[in-house]
Amino acid sequence: MKLIVIGCGRVGSTIAKRFAAEGWDVTAVDDNESALSRLGENWTGGFVRGHGMDNAVLREAGIEDADAVVVSTDGDNTNVVIGQVAQKRFGIECTVVRILDPARADFYRERGLRTICPTSTAIDALGDAVRSCEIPQSREGVTV
Repeated sequence: MKLIVIGCGRVGSTIAKRFAAEGWDVTAVDDNESALSRLGENWTGGFVRGHGMDNAVLREAGIEDADAVVVSTDGDNTNVVIGQVAQKRFGIECTVVRILDPARADFYRERGLRTICPTSTAIDALGDAVRSCEIPQSREGVTV
């Protein structure tokens, strides 16, 4: 199985390393060559320096043979465009895009793009954590 990871920050590099450890053929793409250091000294996958919106960069990364694409750069607009290119131009059905803005994530999800919104995930997890706390009904005579 071949995975292309576009954006090699904390999220992208961790995804790349995890899938490579599971035996996937992984190529990371980032426009900053220093991002390669996030993959570690033992990285055996591929790395392409360039912008993920560049079709030549995507082809060099092997997108035409990819089974899946993860897009996790630091920009929502960039991620959406790259995700749509991967999905529509290159026919990668399993394209997963990180979008930080919950409304934007919902908008594109409703239009068929697989989106992950860490902001929504954090809001839900924080709310659940507060609800799971045992809060006393009163504290020094003050009703909470």
